[in-house]
Amino acid sequence: MHVPHAVTVLMSFGLAGIGCLAIAEKFVPLFPSYILLMLLGLTVPDGGALLLTIVVTTSGSVIGGLCWYAIGLSLGPQRARAAVARYGKCVFLKLSFYDRLTDAYRRNHFWVTLAGQVVPAVRIYLALPAGALKLETRTFLAATSLGCLLWNTPFLCLGYALRSSGHDLARVGFWAAFAIVTFEGIIVLAIRFRKFRKGRSHLQTARRHSKGSLWSK
Repeated sequence: MHVPHAVTVLMSFGLAGIGCLAIAEKFVPLFPSYILLMLLGLTVPDGGALLLTIVVTTSGSVIGGLCWYAIGLSLGPQRARAAVARYGKCVFLKLSFYDRLTDAYRRNHFWVTLAGQVVPAVRIYLALPAGALKLETRTFLAATSLGCLLWNTPFLCLGYALRSSGHDLARVGFWAAFAIVTFEGIIVLAIRFRKFRKGRSHLQTARRHSKGSLWSK
C-alpha cells in the first residue's frame, strides 16, 4: 500500500507526529481514517506504546473536532451553511450532506454526536453544524471524546495484531469499519424500536382511559 510522503514524515516524529496526523485527518482525508489508524498500529512496538498511541490519537481527533466546532461557532447557522455551499467542495463536503447533519441534531445531541464519531464520512464534519447550532460544549466534548475512543481503539489494536500477518490493510480495515457501522446501526434500530413500542403502548393506554371516561359519563 502506498503511503503519502507527508504521513511518513509525521510518523517519524513519534507520538507528536501521530497526534498531528490525528488532527490533520479531520481536515485532510488523505485516505480512510481506519487505514491510517491500522497503519499507525503496525508501527507500535509493544502494549505500553499501544496504550499511549490510543490516548494520543484520541486526543488529536478530539482537537480536530473542536477546531471544526469553533469554526461553526464563529460563523453561526446562516454563514456556516453559506460557507459550505460556496467552499464545501474543497473539502469534499456537499451542502445536502451538511443539511442532513444539521437535521440530525434535532434529536438527542449527545447520542447524535457519539454515534457520528463512528461513521466514516460523518465523523469528520459533524462538529461543524454542532458549533453553528451552539450545542453545549461539555456535552459535545464528552460525546466526541467517547466516540473517538470507540472508533480509534479497535483499528489501532487490529493494526497492532496484524503487524507480521501480511494481510491487506485496506481490505481488513474496510470490513472492520463495516462491522462497526453495522453493529452501531443494529443498536440504533433496537433503540428506535423500543421507543416505538413504548410510545405505542402509551397511546393504547391513553385510548383505553379515554374510552373508560366516556362510558363513565
